[in-house]
Amino acid sequence: MKKILLAFDGTNFSVGAFEFARRMNEVSPILLTGIFLPQAEYANLWNYGDAMVGPLLVPVVESSEEEKMEKNKTRFRKLCQDEGIDYRVHEDSFDFALPELKKETRFADLLIIGSESFYENMGIKEPNEYLEDGLHGVECPVLVVPEKFDYPMTNILSYDGSESSVYAIKQFTYLFPEMSQNPTLLVYVNKKTDGEIPQEVNIEELTARHFADLTVTKIDSGSAKYFSAWMSEKKSAILISGSFGRSLFSRIFRKSFISGVIRDHQLPVFIAHK
Repeated sequence: MKKILLAFDGTNFSVGAFEFARRMNEVSPILLTGIFLPQAEYANLWNYGDAMVGPLLVPVVESSEEEKMEKNKTRFRKLCQDEGIDYRVHEDSFDFALPELKKETRFADLLIIGSESFYENMGIKEPNEYLEDGLHGVECPVLVVPEKFDYPMTNILSYDGSESSVYAIKQFTYLFPEMSQNPTLLVYVNKKTDGEIPQEVNIEELTARHFADLTVTKIDSGSAKYFSAWMSEKKSAILISGSFGRSLFSRIFRKSFISGVIRDHQLPVFIAHK
């Protein structure tokens, strides 16, 4: 049984995020912990600097926000009971500081958040620096889920030769072994059109052991900007990525592709880092 954290901003209930957890429970029973953060806290969910240093201030919460949070907790409990999901709810929402949430990720297998709520609260168009900062404080993989999606029938593995990208692929296989039979595309992007795939034999040996239907492809930097449009056609896919960084792959591929996928709410994105 996996332990899954599901983080909501208190006034918005992410149906998409819950639906993904529900589908996971259908495959194999999970323990689902609902965490309802006030908007002021949720807005700093990925801002590592704000959340992890300085004095911890309990945000001022309007009574209307508190009422909405309580309604969402009730909704969460009922849905879990109706679906037969083993669940927990953090009742101390207004005293539950972000450093405590990030500590709890050490003892969880996965953290799920809704992509629409993420953008509504951050008020930004590009998530790179916030995700990059936040992932330094999260100790389990993160799944960013749009409100409307098709449950994955295809896996897209983004690979840049880095330790982080390989780690993400392995974490995905451990958490979602049932998806190993899905058609899987291992994508490598390089600035040079004739660039070789790093450790090509090794990465193919690893991924081929876990994914029965594997295709390996390579795109050059000039094609990367068109890849997001291509990806938008993959309605039943999930994207697997290492943590955001400042590598060539990050600057070319993630900024134009992965961030775009999250921003446009195209499909679930699985992100993991050491």
